[in-house]
Amino acid sequence: MIGVSTRWQDAGESPAERTGGGLQLQPLPYALHALEPHISRRTLAVHYGHHHAGYLDKTRALVRCTTLDGKSLERIATGSAKETHRALFRSAAQALHHDFYWQSLRPPGGGEPRGAVAELIEDEFGAHRHFCDEFISLAGDRFEGGWAWLVLDAGRLRIIATSNADSPCFTTLVPLLVIDLWEHAYYMDYQQRRRDYVAALVAHLVNWEFANSNLCRELNARIQAPLMAEDCQQALPGRRIGM
Repeated sequence: MIGVSTRWQDAGESPAERTGGGLQLQPLPYALHALEPHISRRTLAVHYGHHHAGYLDKTRALVRCTTLDGKSLERIATGSAKETHRALFRSAAQALHHDFYWQSLRPPGGGEPRGAVAELIEDEFGAHRHFCDEFISLAGDRFEGGWAWLVLDAGRLRIIATSNADSPCFTTLVPLLVIDLWEHAYYMDYQQRRRDYVAALVAHLVNWEFANSNLCRELNARIQAPLMAEDCQQALPGRRIGM
């Protein structure tokens, strides 16, 4: 059984949950052509309009006549993370992963990190190029599909890979960024060259602002005082987040 993070266990329901509006395919944060030449319009259209939408369609079908019907996607995922609801969990978690993946990319992005996450990368990996080498190696050389994540683990950064619907979102880890490693994310553009796909995203599309916002949100939750994004660097005790 997967441990469920308390980040999605806040009290009360949103209007979207009460109306069942939490299972709508959310618009992409950029145009279909915006990630070219690194991800083609064709790839993005199929990935978003077929694969991502398909996970939501399956979630809607499986959640009917359950106690989770009408809840948000996040609550469906956390509420179904048990052996008796594995099919529902798999579809809901994969849909959530895709939402997170779209936000992990931006045009233009990539390159040297900025903000608080840059300091944590320097602490953990020594230099940005070492981080890139490790991320590309882990994600690019992985035998199976899945997801490659940059996560916060006990105040330190880690690069991890997960299979299927397994996810740091349902553990004590804090996801900052993710790259989709399934073939439908890259095969039309890169064929079997997954390593080139990962390298292109790290160099040109990774959304460091999104990583910093996730890091800042975690800091806010721990110190229970709202921080602006530019204040998060000053809130890093000893350049690592204390637990």
